Amino acid sequence: MTSPLRTGSLSVAGNTSPLIGVLALQGDVREHRAMLEELGAHVREVRLRAHLEGLNGIVIPGGESSVMDKLLRIFDLYDPLRRALSDGLPVFGTCAGLIMLATELEDAIAGQETLGVLDVTVRRNAFGSQVDSYETDVVVSGVPGPPLRVAFIRAPLVTRVGPAVEVIATLPEGEVVGVRDGSALGVAFHPEITGDDRLHRLFVETVRATGFTVAALQTA
Repeated sequence: MTSPLRTGSLSVAGNTSPLIGVLALQGDVREHRAMLEELGAHVREVRLRAHLEGLNGIVIPGGESSVMDKLLRIFDLYDPLRRALSDGLPVFGTCAGLIMLATELEDAIAGQETLGVLDVTVRRNAFGSQVDSYETDVVVSGVPGPPLRVAFIRAPLVTRVGPAVEVIATLPEGEVVGVRDGSALGVAFHPEITGDDRLHRLFVETVRATGFTVAALQTA
């Protein structure tokens, strides 16, 4: 197997690097943090609403979407995060993160809600259980070079794509596993596990180009 493709740290305009949050309530936070830091970003683990202030972008990692949904509410993060995303905070969701960004779920558990950022419908656990996890190569639009080596772990599937949403990744049979709408990016797989940093690089570059910063939040 070939070595993971890593492309080194980004050249950053001026003397600042983007501040990117990783939602750290549950899921594979460490892997995303390490990859973003290798690309030259400052990273903040987001567990409280105050952690959103000053962010230029945020990653919603893989994990269990229904648990994330519950924890967002317990920690009073759901409403401020949704407002920040609606205002234009760039976001990158992987696996469960894609589920959290969708506007519709085909098989949500009772009471489960999403952040409603991407106009797509997503089916949870579309590829089966944990034992059905696998690695494969995926071509992602906007990512130069050879296909990305990625992991599918209890992965979701995009079953409907809204008119403003761009499909950026599909499997050989045409299944949609990656979408983008402006500065919002969602994929059904885990690029952070296999070590190829090009999709994270695309997101960091998107964050820098967008120039968005979360303003100070009003107290509840």
